[in-house]
Amino acid sequence: MAEAQVRDFRKRVRQIDRRHNKITRGYVHLEERDGLLVPKESSFKSRSFPLRAIVIALVGLVVFKGLLVSQVGISSYSTRLESLAEGGAIEKAGAWLMQIDPFSLAVAEMVAGLF
Repeated sequence: MAEAQVRDFRKRVRQIDRRHNKITRGYVHLEERDGLLVPKESSFKSRSFPLRAIVIALVGLVVFKGLLVSQVGISSYSTRLESLAEGGAIEKAGAWLMQIDPFSLAVAEMVAGLF
């Protein structure tokens, strides 16, 4: 009899630990009709590919390049890119990343039209 009680107790403790671990990831207090606050597990989004962050970074890069091209000028920007492309591997990668694309050129023309 005592062994069965110990098994039941351990089972209840495992269930409580499991619930506690789920709730520690994020929970919301829900108020029951009698006024009791009951913690419920919040909807936890799985960590997947951060598409929104990548899109924001790409848009920021395009806007940054457009601002640079509008302030420096296309010819000066191109000569700076050529000198950057003659450097080491990192400089070549930076030159490839910072090359003028149609979107940054459109941003540069739009910014130049504002000033």
